[in-house]
Amino acid sequence: MSSKNKRLVLIVGFPGSGKTASLRDLEDQEGVLFLNCESGKDIPFKNKFQEEIITDPYDVLELIAEAEDNPKMHTVVIDSLTMMMEMFESVHIVGAKDSRAEWGNYNQFFKELMQQYVAPSRLRFIFTAHIDSDLNEESGLKEVYVPVKGALKRNGVEAYFSVIVAAVKMPLKKLKGYENDLLVITPREEKLGFKHVYQTQTTKDSLGDRLRGPFDMWEIEETYIDNNGQNLLNVLDDYYEA
Repeated sequence: MSSKNKRLVLIVGFPGSGKTASLRDLEDQEGVLFLNCESGKDIPFKNKFQEEIITDPYDVLELIAEAEDNPKMHTVVIDSLTMMMEMFESVHIVGAKDSRAEWGNYNQFFKELMQQYVAPSRLRFIFTAHIDSDLNEESGLKEVYVPVKGALKRNGVEAYFSVIVAAVKMPLKKLKGYENDLLVITPREEKLGFKHVYQTQTTKDSLGDRLRGPFDMWEIEETYIDNNGQNLLNVLDDYYEA
């Protein structure tokens, strides 16, 4: 079910983990279409993105189609997937005369987005998503997932993404042994004692996570890297062009 578009990444995390902030270093920002699905919440840094406030998820499809035809656009950010799907429920399902039919449309909307707009696109896509967690009683492990409803919940929206990383806040002591060129501890972070990072692979403490990527994309030392969206896209470009 994964997309043919290899420049496609999902950044997951709990609130305050640095998902949106990690996009501050994206290059050529005039060519980034930023689809704000979070009630117009301010982007937490100065930017030159082409920002659109989404009030109806179907507008996302139209805006992506317009960006596809605009040679100046190179990247689409959907912030966030979870709020986009919650918006679909509030706008199209709550109060609908035929809510059962609208739940079918809810599932179909996401499939149409991923299969007809994202998969064949020349554009790079970055989705952010909030996560939730439950304890799996059989395995005893905490399972982390992107909360959606309907049939999407059974399959998991994660199945549509080839690369998933988690934005996390890590104590510096837990980053020992993961030194790599993509992980730079600044003097400010040394004083604070923690760093916002991307986690690229599961560890013994996070076996229930749904992180994913090609098995040879990341070295073990690169389990934690800077939460820098541009660096992440560069890794994807280097991997798929090699």
